[in-house]
Amino acid sequence: EDDIREDETPIVDKLSKKRPAPDFDEEGTACAVGNEVQSMLEKFGADISKVMQAKKKRLECLTKNYMKGSQHKLEQLWTNYHGQRKKMTQQYHQQVSSALQQWEVEAQRAEEQEEKLNNLFRQQLKVLQQARVVQNQKLKAVRELYEQFMKNMEDMEKNHEMFLECILP
Repeated sequence: EDDIREDETPIVDKLSKKRPAPDFDEEGTACAVGNEVQSMLEKFGADISKVMQAKKKRLECLTKNYMKGSQHKLEQLWTNYHGQRKKMTQQYHQQVSSALQQWEVEAQRAEEQEEKLNNLFRQQLKVLQQARVVQNQKLKAVRELYEQFMKNMEDMEKNHEMFLECILP
């Protein structure tokens, strides 16, 4: 039993399997044959039991090793999957963060541009209002000049008429 290794089938001594030469004694023959058969069956049963135990141990060892290997492979696959998922999540997070930062920068720029345009619009509106005031003042001055001109023309005509009346009575 000590010589049997787990991965090998035990070697049975061939001499113990061989039957001794038959005795030709009639009454001892039946008893001897029965004892011999009994002994042979016991040895055969013991040999089968040893072989089955060795095969059972071998099967248990192989199953245990297979399970260890399978467990190791599953752990590697899980670790690999988890790593890939973590990497993909980090990349997505980085891309989304970058896009959001870019969007915020662009929104800030747009807000600044809008403020600048509003300021320019207000300035332009003030310039237009001032130009309108100046234009209205000039128009008023032109009207006043026109009215003055018309009044002067009327006065001059009256003076001419009076002069002509004085000269030509």
